[in-house]
Amino acid sequence: MFKCKTVWNKLAPLARASSTVCRQAGKRAVLRHERRPQFVQQAHMSAGPTGGGGENAIYFVLVGATCLGGAVYAYRTLSGDKARYDERITELASRPSKIPSETSAPAKTQSETAASEPAPAPTAAPVGPTHAPYLLIGGGTASFAAARSIRARDPGARVLIVTEEPDLPYMRPPLSKELWFSDDPTVTETLRFKQWNGKERSIYFQPPTFYVSPTELESVENGGVAVLTGKKVVHMDVRGNKVKLSDGLEISYEKCLIATGGIPRNLQVIERAGDEVMKRTTLFRKIEDFKALEKVSRELKSITIIGGGFLGSELACALGRRSADLGLEVVQMFPEKGNMGKVLPEYLSNWTTEKVKKEGVKVLTEAVVKNVSYKDDKVEIKLKDGRVVKTDHVVAAVGLEPSVELAKSAGLEVDSDFGGFRVNAELQARSNIWVAGDAACFYDIKLGRRRVEHHDHAVVSGRLAGENMTGARKPYWHQSMFWSDLGPDVGYEAIGIVDSSLPTVGVFAKATAKDTPKAATEQSGTGIRSESETEAVAGSVAVETTAPPPSTQQKEDYGKGVIFYLRDKVVVGIVLWNVFNRMPIARKIIKDGEEHADLNEVAKLFNIHED
Repeated sequence: MFKCKTVWNKLAPLARASSTVCRQAGKRAVLRHERRPQFVQQAHMSAGPTGGGGENAIYFVLVGATCLGGAVYAYRTLSGDKARYDERITELASRPSKIPSETSAPAKTQSETAASEPAPAPTAAPVGPTHAPYLLIGGGTASFAAARSIRARDPGARVLIVTEEPDLPYMRPPLSKELWFSDDPTVTETLRFKQWNGKERSIYFQPPTFYVSPTELESVENGGVAVLTGKKVVHMDVRGNKVKLSDGLEISYEKCLIATGGIPRNLQVIERAGDEVMKRTTLFRKIEDFKALEKVSRELKSITIIGGGFLGSELACALGRRSADLGLEVVQMFPEKGNMGKVLPEYLSNWTTEKVKKEGVKVLTEAVVKNVSYKDDKVEIKLKDGRVVKTDHVVAAVGLEPSVELAKSAGLEVDSDFGGFRVNAELQARSNIWVAGDAACFYDIKLGRRRVEHHDHAVVSGRLAGENMTGARKPYWHQSMFWSDLGPDVGYEAIGIVDSSLPTVGVFAKATAKDTPKAATEQSGTGIRSESETEAVAGSVAVETTAPPPSTQQKEDYGKGVIFYLRDKVVVGIVLWNVFNRMPIARKIIKDGEEHADLNEVAKLFNIHED
């Protein structure tokens, strides 16, 4: 019945169209012959006059064609419907039937069915506080620094940290440095390590007893810091002052800090290579990445690191040092001419490359990846110059992408040049929203707008954001530093804009036994270099009167020294090569922003010629 109605609905418009054509033909006949048309054909003599026959013939042809087309359409439609009907019946018949057949036991009543079938388990309600006066999104260094700063200025504050990671806040630098040099076989479980100075500490900022339970945050006396682990903020309602988590929990806030950090970048050729390659690729960032790579280094025979920056070079040295004992082949490749080629001047980059090679690493310079595939149980990496590397595992250390997913729902501005949330001098994105750490794009009063991805910046920006969240209203004038160690014997600290494309002036001297990262931590008592910065005034440092060192072109062993980076003849960046605990001096030089006629004299401020 329903199919016939469907066919009629298809044919009715065609019939109406044919009737319309007929009426239009009749009207034309009246206008030409001034008489009503005879739709029934009249007999005429062969010599009689013609008239009306042509139009009637057209009409009959149209009606006939319509009927024929309708019949064909109806036949095909009904045939198709029957085929689909048979297919559907076959599908239903092949399914396991929940309806008892005639030969089976009598059907149960509704009450019997309800009694016999277990009721579906109720969905657990999201657990956690529904309100936090201070909400910190992200569980990294910046968030922890902000929490500590908030509690210092407001001892009764209730602070909630929401982190996507399963771990409590921890420091990231040891993941690519000291943890790899530990002799403890259980280091992946304890996450405790010996610093270069021999002192042991945990990777976590504070033990679990430091924090309060999230469910007790709203009621605990004198407030505290709580951490919701394994939860992601997926939506932010700026007008309503609330966020929504991945489990559906909504949390309102009075003041909020966004410290979401970043996500490791990957090469597109690796992403397009398929699941087999992706399963054998590590994007190094978190504790779980360290654990996975440490296990891989013990089980496989070869690891290739793509990237010649800080992280790639640190991991290469760490893995290279243990390669002899494990029978592990370590390969590092990058498009630059030498390690850290984007940061260090060419001569120092080349020297660093030789240092990495001595650690047991096969270094491939000027290596641009063209294609990656999985063949014969190996990851095959083809370079643009024709070289081919076959390896068991790949580590992609090619940079960080700031995590700005919340910008869309929150309506916050993202910087088109540097990435990250754009903030003002007080790290504010809105009146009650601040941003700190890797995700913040801030304005540097000396060097312009910047975004920095280093531990010291996370500490300082997080601390300042916490102060401003409690009403301090301080601008961000700090020149953050960063450091990198190629093992316990070679390391450097840097500040400002250190870009190898800028003109540089290097002043070097012969290194002594105390000019190593290990000796520096022994003197300062801490392995986290940014914590060892003293409050000394740069001008109070005595200036040596010894003769300036030989030029960098005549010296091949760069034991220790200072590299100045210039822009418009003004120092905008400084690298202290195996020179430690002198960062306040470097910070003051950049802050002054003056031209210097002789940088050899400026280098004397760092006492690099003392024994």
